[in-house]
Amino acid sequence: MELQQNLELIYDVDAVLRGQGAEPSVLRKRRPALVEIAEQARQASFRLLHPKVVYQDYALVGKQHEHLFLEGGRKIKSKLIAQRLANSKRLIVLLATIGEELEQHVAKIWDANMVYALALDGAGSAAVEALANAACQYFERQAMERGWQDSMPFSPGMLDWSVEDGQPQIFQLLGEAASLVQLTPSYIMVPKKSLTMLLGVGADLQSTGKPCDYCMMQATCRYQEHYT
Repeated sequence: MELQQNLELIYDVDAVLRGQGAEPSVLRKRRPALVEIAEQARQASFRLLHPKVVYQDYALVGKQHEHLFLEGGRKIKSKLIAQRLANSKRLIVLLATIGEELEQHVAKIWDANMVYALALDGAGSAAVEALANAACQYFERQAMERGWQDSMPFSPGMLDWSVEDGQPQIFQLLGEAASLVQLTPSYIMVPKKSLTMLLGVGADLQSTGKPCDYCMMQATCRYQEHYT
């Protein structure tokens, strides 16, 4: 089902720079002109966004080894998810996307203005991250209203849950709701500015840790302080 909420997308120029793989503090000192271009791209990006969030909400009915069993005969196989979300009452499976217009515009202008196109692509990355964060905050509020807690979000590509294993499971659990995004045979989502996640909610859920703890890039990532 589609999340029928007006989710506010908040992302600053630093988020756009990180979306390009740059370190904001370094660029501000060495290449301030690129920061100005990133801000222009950020402002322009909003008219190119078509944000949507779809989700499915499942009751958790059992656990066995690396499997979590859900209502309706559904299941998730993942060592990471089974360990971290076994105490959940419900699992929320969600997909967030900003649509394809921004990516199409980046491709259109790439040859003529690569620097700006790269900044606009970074704005798209920042936007889909902001959309996913806003959706998580919505479900966090929903859990709090019931006196429950929520987990941090888990995504395919984390340690012990590969993209190859996780994405097909996510798309299967979403069912027809996932049709607005295509999953290619190489497990790439189209549009690319899309994110999938799992959240657990429940009365006895201990929400500890952070996504960086389970990221495959934790040894080299420059942005862990930001995400903490």
